[in-house]
Amino acid sequence: MTSDGSEHVAAALEGLFADPPAVVHDTIVLEQDFGAAPEQVWAAFESAESRSRWGVPSGAVMLEVIEADFRVGGRDVARCGPKADPRYRVETRYLDLVPPQRLVFSETVDDGTRRLSAALITVELRPIATGTALRFTSQVVAFDGADIASGVRLGYQAAFGNLAAELAMAAR
Repeated sequence: MTSDGSEHVAAALEGLFADPPAVVHDTIVLEQDFGAAPEQVWAAFESAESRSRWGVPSGAVMLEVIEADFRVGGRDVARCGPKADPRYRVETRYLDLVPPQRLVFSETVDDGTRRLSAALITVELRPIATGTALRFTSQVVAFDGADIASGVRLGYQAAFGNLAAELAMAAR
């Protein structure tokens, strides 16, 4: 060890020039039919209260909508994560809304100290004989090399299952 501290300077410089985590891109497409009219499915997306119910993938997770402005140019802000530690901040910006046919929005997810992901999401609703066909497309980029896409896929699959159950209960 030298007395001039050059090891500390060298270590700090190595950290500055280290390769950043890999950026991972993915496109997720999910399709699901609902036994409810497109207007009812649209209303479930439009209502922040409704989204906070059906949008959680499991009972161990919470979703709290802090701000809700469901209009073109509007913004939603939510916190989510395990009930004991809802550390994720989700910000949604509505880019295109065509009731009851199409929603297009951007979504960013942060963990309090850094941005984890960003996505462009399109939800298409089409009337079918039994209700509504939904097509969900998320073009997601993860900034820390993590497998965010897998979590997005599993989370939305579970959420759409919850939405189907909520719409079925409302129809009774």
